[in-house]
Amino acid sequence: MKTYYNISLLPYNTFGIDAKAKLFIEYYSLDELRQALKEYKGEPILHIGQGSNLLFTKDFEGVILHSGMARAKFLDDETVEAQNGLRLDDMIAQLTDMGYCGLEKLSLIPGEVGASAVQNVGAYGCEAKDVIDRVYTIDVETLEERVFSNEECRFGYRDSAFKHELKGKYIVTSVVYKVKPGDATKTRQEIIETRMAKLPTVGEVGSAGSFFMNPFIPEEQANALLEQYPDMPYFEVPSNNLKQPQTTSNYIKIPAAWLIEQCGWNGKTLGGAQVWPKQPLVIVNAHNASAQDIIDLAAQVSASVKEKFGIEIRPEVNYI
Repeated sequence: MKTYYNISLLPYNTFGIDAKAKLFIEYYSLDELRQALKEYKGEPILHIGQGSNLLFTKDFEGVILHSGMARAKFLDDETVEAQNGLRLDDMIAQLTDMGYCGLEKLSLIPGEVGASAVQNVGAYGCEAKDVIDRVYTIDVETLEERVFSNEECRFGYRDSAFKHELKGKYIVTSVVYKVKPGDATKTRQEIIETRMAKLPTVGEVGSAGSFFMNPFIPEEQANALLEQYPDMPYFEVPSNNLKQPQTTSNYIKIPAAWLIEQCGWNGKTLGGAQVWPKQPLVIVNAHNASAQDIIDLAAQVSASVKEKFGIEIRPEVNYI
């Protein structure tokens, strides 16, 4: 276990915000994780991965935990268990090289394995929930292990129980994914090329990938908008696929990138923050942006979409 005091979090968030942590602990076993949780019980604790979905707005006056556990192993021919600190894309690359498929559409998504279950990351018609079998966790209070089935994780669009009723109560320690033999090389390469053409390269330009989530609106509202904007792209989503109150209505997913583009935000800046010219779903740290620059730009983008379309778009990024 490694312990650091007043450490810069610059290497631990992809936005490139130079906040500091009062205490930073990297653990390399479940016993070390339990030890840290026991020793600092009562302190504010934040468990982070690659920091690809975080925006630090100030120094963190508590304990930040980060996993140094980064191995994966096959449980059988159809499942592989990966530790929480393993980078998701590194695992997918290894699986592809070994002749296994199932996760290739998640290629190049920044972040670590643990976050994939918390955030239910997704792209190109595939979500983590589609390939997760079960999730291993440590109870923050009791320090005991608990295993959550796919159903118990209550996955939704970029969502899970770990972001709501279980938030702060459990730390994901490993994830079991479903895989199968198959050649995913071509699909993985196509996904990588598509993402690299549209999205900023992590490590070169500060960003958190997609900043906003795609909104889901009732079918009636979508039909009214289609009369006004007949070229508006949309995707039908049955209500039982979402965490929505029981209703007979279907919901329609509208690409947030299209909404933002229609409001003329591509390439526009505020302070050091910028809406990425090639993909308006992304906000970048273009010129030494402060966290407030990014927050203010996101708020203005959201407000303009709300004013023009009556649709609220919400950040996927967590403000810390």
